[in-house]
Amino acid sequence: MRFNLKVPFAEKDQAKKLGARWDAGRKIWYVEGKDDVSAFSTWSPTPHDAATAVPPKQQTQQSKTYVGSEYVEQPRVCDCPPWEECDKCRPLALSSRA
Repeated sequence: MRFNLKVPFAEKDQAKKLGARWDAGRKIWYVEGKDDVSAFSTWSPTPHDAATAVPPKQQTQQSKTYVGSEYVEQPRVCDCPPWEECDKCRPLALSSRA
């Protein structure tokens, strides 16, 4: 059974010596296949940590953050890359709003 850990960067070598492994895809330390995980109890995540692991989809506009059901994706008016502003999309760009 897999047991995820919340290991601070400064303590990663300690956890690794005890047998913890790094999951690069999820960016989390874990222990797998150990019957006694009491040595890792100092790095046991709390239920609150799991709720903040994946931030909600959000969009910032005029100093207000829209999250969840309030999130509205703005329609594309041109074919320029999203990080650039052309004459067509400049009036709708978030960076030009004050």
